Amino acid sequence: MTKKIAVLGTGANGSCISADLVRDGHDVTMIDLWPAHVEAMRKDGLRITFPTEELHVEVDAQHICDLCSLNRSFDIVLICFKAYDTRWAAELIKPYLNENAIVVGMQNGMMASDIAEIVGPNRSIGCVVELASEMFEPGQVTRTLDRSKAWFGLGALEKSMVARIPEIETVLNSVGKISIIDNVQSAKWMKLVVNAMGAGSTITGLNGNDAMKLPGMREIMLKCGEEALQAGQAQGYTIEPIFGLTKEEIEGSNRLLEMLLDNIFSAIGTTSIDMIRQDHMKGRFSEVDLINGCVVEENTKRGLTSPVNEVVVSITQRIHSGELKMEPGNLDIAKQMLQAP
Repeated sequence: MTKKIAVLGTGANGSCISADLVRDGHDVTMIDLWPAHVEAMRKDGLRITFPTEELHVEVDAQHICDLCSLNRSFDIVLICFKAYDTRWAAELIKPYLNENAIVVGMQNGMMASDIAEIVGPNRSIGCVVELASEMFEPGQVTRTLDRSKAWFGLGALEKSMVARIPEIETVLNSVGKISIIDNVQSAKWMKLVVNAMGAGSTITGLNGNDAMKLPGMREIMLKCGEEALQAGQAQGYTIEPIFGLTKEEIEGSNRLLEMLLDNIFSAIGTTSIDMIRQDHMKGRFSEVDLINGCVVEENTKRGLTSPVNEVVVSITQRIHSGELKMEPGNLDIAKQMLQAP
């Protein structure tokens, strides 16, 4: 029997995932907050522009306010909302889950435990995502990573769910490469380490590859990663391979953070716009508080410091408030803040 899938949150990545699932014949309901996006998809379908192709599919797009009247229940739910929307999204979808449904959080940050707390660990599977895309117009998405470069790491939060991982693997095979991860929470923290480094570059308003050419920027990004790695190890998380890297590559490297940083920026190229910069361009909250801010919080709990991540959080908040513009000059502000007594 065909499984009924809901993609909850169809921004750039959620739309990319949905389009590939629809292309491969899955029964997908797309649920989103942006009325213009939903209406555009209803009228003209969903268009995804890849580096080497274009995908145009007719989709079942629904306003979030219509969920209560759809009279549908779902076997698989992929939560693709921003990390800060996780808890309410999980509560929202809970009444619409079939008895044996699986919920997968496909966001940045450490939100898998929040989902498991709300829908139950026996209905949750953790996921680490490498997928880059951009959306500025409703119904139209530019996907930076094609299927050969997109990657998903899947792992159970409790042993009873290990046997059900293949159900999600079968679905996500439509979108990118899949790895099965024994310690998915550690792997998610490894992704947070990478996101923390990447967030350091966004204060400049430049693509990460261009930002790293600014004197001192790469060092700041790597320091963000060092502090994040420290916070993870202090919590008991282990170093895990992500992005399709092997255990041997990870364990055999004496420059782990540099390898992760170079890996992600090599994959996304020189023209992509990361999600934090997109949020600033749209005047939206970013996930920096739940990434770099999480590093600061976890280290503070243990009497450890995170000065560089603190600076990234502070400047990001000032950009969002309108006090600062997103521009290269913010690097000088960061340096001054780090030198202050």
